[in-house]
Amino acid sequence: MLYIVLLLVLAALGLLVPALTSAQTYWAWLSVGASGAAAVVLVLDWWLRHRSGAPAAGTGTVDHQVTVGDHQGGTGVEDAPGPPDQAEVEPGEEDTDAGDALVVSELTHEVRVLDERPRYHLAACPWLASRASLGLPVNEARQLGFTPCAVCRPDSSLAAEKRADAERPTP
Repeated sequence: MLYIVLLLVLAALGLLVPALTSAQTYWAWLSVGASGAAAVVLVLDWWLRHRSGAPAAGTGTVDHQVTVGDHQGGTGVEDAPGPPDQAEVEPGEEDTDAGDALVVSELTHEVRVLDERPRYHLAACPWLASRASLGLPVNEARQLGFTPCAVCRPDSSLAAEKRADAERPTP
């Protein structure tokens, strides 16, 4: 939709030139109409995004597969403020051993993250449940500032898996 707005603004600018160089006012009115149409498209785009819960255009998003859905459905009516639902309370951060943190910082195993949440999780994390999540390599998640979940303990699990793989004899 933003491309449509850009085209309408450029059209308004193009119509403004003959309006200023000639004595005919209909060019000016066409320019005003194109500007108004651009404003209507912007408001419509905002309303549709606000209603569907989609992120605003132009915001940075990670291009990874979403596991559950692109957006949450609903009635469009906001819930009354109150105490947070137990399912919405953020899990604590895993107390990671320094050795595990060093091992995990070199791994590229996929972990799951939620938009606007500070933790990364294993795919089987019970807290993650049916929430829409994005897959990231664990080393990238750590670089982006995500911290490990205390519920599924991804650092301990991934480090133990890496150590077990290293101890297995190769045929």
